[in-house]
Amino acid sequence: MADTVRLSAREILAAVTDPGTFTELPAPEGTYAPDGPLSWDGYDAARARATARTGEAESVVCGTASVGGTRAVLISFEFGFLGGSLGERTGDRIEAAYTFARAHRLPVVPLVATGGSRMQEGMRALVQLQRVARQSALTREAGLAQVAVLRDPTTGGGWATLGAGADVILALDAAQVGFAGSRVRPADADPAAYSAHGQFAAGAVDAVVRHDDLAGTLAAWLRLLTRPSDEPAPVPYALGRGDLPATGRDAVRRARATERPRADAYLDSYFTSRVTVGGDRCGGTDDGVLCGFGENARDGRTVAYAAQLGTATRPAGYRTAARLVRLAGRLGVPVLTLVDTPGAANDAEAERSGAGAAIADLFTALAASPVPVTTLVVGEGGSGGALALAAPENTWATPDSYFSVIAPELAAAILKRDPDETDATADQLHLRPQDLVDLGVVRGIAGTAP
Repeated sequence: MADTVRLSAREILAAVTDPGTFTELPAPEGTYAPDGPLSWDGYDAARARATARTGEAESVVCGTASVGGTRAVLISFEFGFLGGSLGERTGDRIEAAYTFARAHRLPVVPLVATGGSRMQEGMRALVQLQRVARQSALTREAGLAQVAVLRDPTTGGGWATLGAGADVILALDAAQVGFAGSRVRPADADPAAYSAHGQFAAGAVDAVVRHDDLAGTLAAWLRLLTRPSDEPAPVPYALGRGDLPATGRDAVRRARATERPRADAYLDSYFTSRVTVGGDRCGGTDDGVLCGFGENARDGRTVAYAAQLGTATRPAGYRTAARLVRLAGRLGVPVLTLVDTPGAANDAEAERSGAGAAIADLFTALAASPVPVTTLVVGEGGSGGALALAAPENTWATPDSYFSVIAPELAAAILKRDPDETDATADQLHLRPQDLVDLGVVRGIAGTAP
């Protein structure tokens, strides 16, 4: 089925849930004034026509179901009912669904398709966004996952609460996504900015998914996000050479070697399956940092990961990693970080993007993490830009790595030494893996697989 088809609320529920498992939650009872709180002439008639057309009494259908074997509460929007708009009765249903989820310790999956707040109810409709946001916040505080699916269209307050406020955001390939709907945005606005792919490029969406892949993708996310563990993530096996470097310069050369295994190879070896968290939710992405959740190959537990890929890390990379660490903390999932960077990006654009604040935020997230964090230095450990991703008191190193307060070339330059003194400076910095163990800044050196 093409992604451009707008499925009804029940059709999308049938597409993503295990057959025969959906049970609709009862709608909250209440009395409402004729034609709504504003006495909007014809509002009751419009609602009646919407019911006749869709078979629904409101713009959302809420219930429980299994998704790939994981039970969840689902909130499915019916766009055919007054454009999937949020009114007071919509808020009643959404609040009841979230309350049920917390009472039964279930994750929440909003399947969003909405044009925004309902005009015919005025401010009484708009304040439902505060109500929905509170329910989302309470559910987050309860340590329950929220995975939003953005359908076509997802705009207005529905995007700014149930959509953008979720822990993980999946967008269908052809979905229109943006705070401004098509009828209220500037006439000359770039339509790509209001698309699923545009939001993904801006770091606001974790993944763009084809309709045919949605059920499997959603099932994988729910399975991984609902398996907390108190035990630390096991230290990965070293994939490169097993011998230790003889000198500081040897350690630096090995860490910078193009043939040395990179973090993505470690992730492939460590996990049987994994999914990716994308973007910092502030308009930025960094291709040099991989974050997400995976199933550990040794014991099948869920482990969250944040890994540098050997490039200078940009502010968006630090913010994405901090977001990942905090999400894992809320869900009770242990974290693995892989350090490999010459340092933080130091160009003017990085400074304008808040490099210092982003690095500070990641330091804070790791220092305050309520779940155990394990770190393996797999390549270069370049100063504070690398240390920001390292776990206090639980960092390990591979034989192919080094960690230094500063790169030896820069240290020599700062000390006004001749370039040929760089090797001696590297030795003085005590940056080899075995030096780091002696200094007490790493716990040990990772061994190769048995």
